[in-house]
Amino acid sequence: MNRPLTEHDAVLFIDRKGRRYLKVLNPGQKVIIRGEIRSEELYGLQDGSRVKLSSGETLLVLRPTYADLIPHLPRAAQVIYPKDTGPLLVWGDVYPGATVIEGGVGAGAFTIALLRGVGPQGRVISYELREDFAMRARRNIADFFGPAPQWELKIRDLYQGFDETGVDRVFIDLPEPGRALDVVAHALCPGGVFVAYVPTAIQLKDTVDALQQRSDFAEVESFEVMLRNWQVKAMSVRPVHRMVAHSAFIIVARRLADAVPAIEQNLIAADLSRDEP
Repeated sequence: MNRPLTEHDAVLFIDRKGRRYLKVLNPGQKVIIRGEIRSEELYGLQDGSRVKLSSGETLLVLRPTYADLIPHLPRAAQVIYPKDTGPLLVWGDVYPGATVIEGGVGAGAFTIALLRGVGPQGRVISYELREDFAMRARRNIADFFGPAPQWELKIRDLYQGFDETGVDRVFIDLPEPGRALDVVAHALCPGGVFVAYVPTAIQLKDTVDALQQRSDFAEVESFEVMLRNWQVKAMSVRPVHRMVAHSAFIIVARRLADAVPAIEQNLIAADLSRDEP
């Protein structure tokens, strides 16, 4: 995105100690950190410029990457962090033009990743039970993603069922994904990918057990992702003291084709026997 900053842009302000402040450049408003600057004073600046606040402090101004955006996203619920977002999209095989259901929208962090993944020709349908989470997600997507005509948000208990069928991918970020397998199986197309995101080992076991007991899911895989940053400064090269270790487990499974009814199996067997010499 090689264009100057303009109104309604999301901007990351970074001070000399590396502290980050996520702001939106709304017309007629001031950006207040430890000093202030009018939003209009930043319009026309190139991404990566430095600005001076009223306090005299100079800050670096950058458009946030997805990894910058998520930890600073306004929220009332925990977000899916970038270290998990990448594997979720890759193992979930999200691609441009896909139709994806998201169960549990939270603050809209993962919704933004899905919208970027499916592109303008795809479709994302989010189910969220709590109106306050839904309102926050709508604001965050409007502020930090922009217009999203390919996104639909439904205030509904997904355990009661999805409206859609034949979708390509389903992602569930709820306490009991195993309870949703009937409605997930009904919504997914054959070969479709189901992904669950759960924080505890008990939820992991319950979900995997529920998948393994079914005949309409297979290729069940579960894992977690750990991230360790390194400090590289002069002759000091070492891991940073704080590590983003466990956050949640990712569970992936494939939807199988519906079983051939017994009467059809008998007909197929009869046809095969007639073809034998």
